[in-house]
Amino acid sequence: MLGSFRQAFKVGDLRQKLLFTLMMLLVFRIGAHVPVPGINPDVIEKFLSGQLFGFFDIISGGAFKRFSIFAMSITPYINASIIMQLLTVVIPRLEELKKEGDEGRKVIAQYTRYFTVVLAFIQATGMSIALGKNGAVDNPGIATYLFIAISLTAGTAFLMWIGEMITEKGIGNGISLIIFAGIVSRLPSQIKGVGQELSGGIIGYFNILLFIVLALAIIAAIIAVNEGQRRLPIQYAKRVVGRKLYGGQSTFLPLKVNAAGVIPIIFAMALMMFPATIGSWMDPQSGFNHFLNTYFHFGSVGYNLVYAVLIVFFTYFYVAIIFNPADVADNIKKYGGFVPGIRPGRPTAEYIDRVLSRLTLAGGVFLALIAVLPNFVIDLTGVTSLWFGGTALLIVVGVALDTMKQIESHLLLRSYEGFVK
Repeated sequence: MLGSFRQAFKVGDLRQKLLFTLMMLLVFRIGAHVPVPGINPDVIEKFLSGQLFGFFDIISGGAFKRFSIFAMSITPYINASIIMQLLTVVIPRLEELKKEGDEGRKVIAQYTRYFTVVLAFIQATGMSIALGKNGAVDNPGIATYLFIAISLTAGTAFLMWIGEMITEKGIGNGISLIIFAGIVSRLPSQIKGVGQELSGGIIGYFNILLFIVLALAIIAAIIAVNEGQRRLPIQYAKRVVGRKLYGGQSTFLPLKVNAAGVIPIIFAMALMMFPATIGSWMDPQSGFNHFLNTYFHFGSVGYNLVYAVLIVFFTYFYVAIIFNPADVADNIKKYGGFVPGIRPGRPTAEYIDRVLSRLTLAGGVFLALIAVLPNFVIDLTGVTSLWFGGTALLIVVGVALDTMKQIESHLLLRSYEGFVK
C-alpha cells in the first residue's frame, strides 16, 4: 500500500489528483470547526450520550459535537441518493432517464441535488426545533430556527459540491471520502481517551490487547466479505457470423456476498432513530419516552434484535432493487450464453435468484453481526473510548479498499503504456 502511494506521487497527473483530494478534505476539516451561532455546545454534549444524534457525530467527524456548519455532514445527500434509486424503479420517467446513458444520469444527478437541499432543510429545521425545546438554542424563535436551518443546509450543499469535485478532479468517490475523513479524524481524540482510561486504572494492557485483536479480526472479516463473490460459470456457444466464428469461450458471472454494501445499515439506522426523534418532541417524562429509556434504548437487547432484523430485511430489499435475475438471464441468452447444466431463459433466472438469495442471507446476517458486535466488544474489553461502530468500520474499510483499487488501476494503466503506443 505504501509502495503504491510512493509510485502515485511520482506520476504527474495522479499526483495532482491526490493533492487536489487532500486539499478538498482539508477544507472539509476546517469547515467542521466553524460553529453555527446561537447554539449552546454544552447542551449538545447530552445528546451524544444517547442514540438520537450520536450517529450524526460519528459521520460528521465531530462536527455535530461542535455544531458547526457541517453538523449534518453529507447524510441528506446519501438519503436523497438512496430514495432516487428507489424511485427509478417506481417512476417510469426516471427509469427511462436511467436507460439513456450519461445524459440521463446527469439529469437524475441534478434531481438528486435538488432533493438533497430539500431534505437537508427539513432535517435541519426539525433538528433546530428539537434542540430549542431541549435548551440548546440561546434565543429560541422562528427567526433563530430559520437561521440555523439555512446555515446547516448551506453546509450540506457545500459538502455535496466538495464531494462531486473530488469525484471529478480527484481520486476516489468524493462523498465516501468525506465520510471516511470524518470518521478517521476522530482517531486521535479516541486514542487519547484510551490513554486516560489506562492511566486512570479503568482498563489494563490486557484489555487493550484483546480489543486490538478483536478489532483486527473484525476488519479482516469485513475485507473478506466485501471482496467475496460467488462465480457462476457461463459458457458461450460457437456461432458463425458471415465468415467469422464467434463464441466458444468460458467466463463467469460474479455475484458479491455483500452486494448491498452499507446501505441496509443506513436504512435500518434511520428507522431506529425515528422513535427517539419523536420522543425528543414530547415530554421527557411521558410514557413513550419511559418505554424507550427502559426497554428500547441504544445497546439494549430489544434494540439490537430489531436493528439486526431490519438490516437483514433491507439487505434483501435493496438487492432485489439493484439486481434483476430475469434481466441477467435474458442478456446471457441473447448473446448465446448458458450456465452449464441449466437451460437458458427462465430456469437460468430461477437458478441465479436461488443462488443470490443464499448469498444475500449470508451478507445480511454478516451486516447485522457487524452492526451490533461492537457493543459486545466494548462490554468484553471495557474499552469505551476507542469505538467506531459497525457502520463506521464498514465505511472506512470499504472506502479504503475502493480508493486503493483506483490508485492501482491508474498505476497499472501507466505501466502498460508502452504496449499500446
